[in-house]
Amino acid sequence: MTTPPVPLRLPVAGLAAAVVIALTGCSTPADAPVAATPSGSDAPLTAPTVPADTPTAVDPATAAPVTVDPCMLLTDEEAERLAGTPLQDPVPAGLTCTRTGPVTGPTAQVEVFVGDGAKKYLDIQRSLGHELRTLPGIGDECLADESEIFVRRGDLWVSVRLVRLVDPAENAEPLAEAARTVATRI
Repeated sequence: MTTPPVPLRLPVAGLAAAVVIALTGCSTPADAPVAATPSGSDAPLTAPTVPADTPTAVDPATAAPVTVDPCMLLTDEEAERLAGTPLQDPVPAGLTCTRTGPVTGPTAQVEVFVGDGAKKYLDIQRSLGHELRTLPGIGDECLADESEIFVRRGDLWVSVRLVRLVDPAENAEPLAEAARTVATRI
């Protein structure tokens, strides 16, 4: 006869604190008071109180001082000229901006990525073996393929991706024009 496993019982306050620390990746300073409820209590937990003079850590990978608004790198008119059709209002999401064509068509989308996301997108394109051509005289570096451009000024990368259901050769000049515009704004 086997004995059923004994459930592990942790105090509610200890478990809640462990979950908060695990989810946020944070810890409190040793001298910071942590409010908790007594074990087994149904009272809500409160956030830990951290003294105002406690220094905070900054993760350089996520705290890049990007002050460029991706929706301002191309105006509505410039994005519509790139797409060859009217587009809906821009939808910002973090360091990206997306404008889509009307639901009635034609299919079109213009996406702008700024910062590490743009650089990562370029790295992925390279790793997939996409042929990228250099567009000289634009920014510090500018690369393009049939549906996107990548512009670098200093350490900041921006990419503009164009989705259209046309011959990709039709995208070359509008993408180069968008690259020249973006390079002047970063």
